[in-house]
Amino acid sequence: MNFGANILSFIEHLDFPVVLPGNVEVMIPFSAQDTRRACELFYKKFYSDQHSRRMIIGINPGRFGGGVTGIPFTDPIRLQNDCGIPNEWLKKQELSSLFVYEMIKDFGGVADFYRNYYITAVSPLGFTQHGKNLNYYDNKPLQDSIKPFVIDCLKKQLAFGIERKKAFCLGDGKNFKYLTKLNAEQHFFETIVPLPHPRFIMQYRLKKKQEYIDRYIQALADAN
Repeated sequence: MNFGANILSFIEHLDFPVVLPGNVEVMIPFSAQDTRRACELFYKKFYSDQHSRRMIIGINPGRFGGGVTGIPFTDPIRLQNDCGIPNEWLKKQELSSLFVYEMIKDFGGVADFYRNYYITAVSPLGFTQHGKNLNYYDNKPLQDSIKPFVIDCLKKQLAFGIERKKAFCLGDGKNFKYLTKLNAEQHFFETIVPLPHPRFIMQYRLKKKQEYIDRYIQALADAN
């Protein structure tokens, strides 16, 4: 199978055999027909080849980006306007998606970017607690319980055709710390390069957004 077909097969067979801590719920966007359709259109459009790619690893999907579309850091607006995939979802902006797609534009556009990079997350499924987004590392019982799931998912995705010399971690704090420790155990990659998380940039460093975009592009360029 080509790279895109592998991704779609992974999504289709994604199983979550984890007992969650109290008040924590899992988001499985791929159970919705419109999300599965969006993923099929997206991954067939940008990944129908045998080209190897570098992996960019986020935290876990949020409610208004990948938690809706099924595509990491891609809200319904970016899916339609940047990726050329019309959809009927409410066009609600997600800050991380806005940053990522501005960076992709400066990189050279979606076709060039996705030909070279595959974005995923430590957990490809998202979590909520009391109706709000929950990062896996902010709940220690959750973090501990999903470890076998995380390892299994990363191993399956590495088999798509991922370059293992260098990967990128979105989130240079807790996400990077967790992924670095996991990598020391599992030897997924030779090196993991941390980058500030897009949401942190958009919330707390907005005036320096272009500096961070340039920093991203330089880091990605250094991987060549």
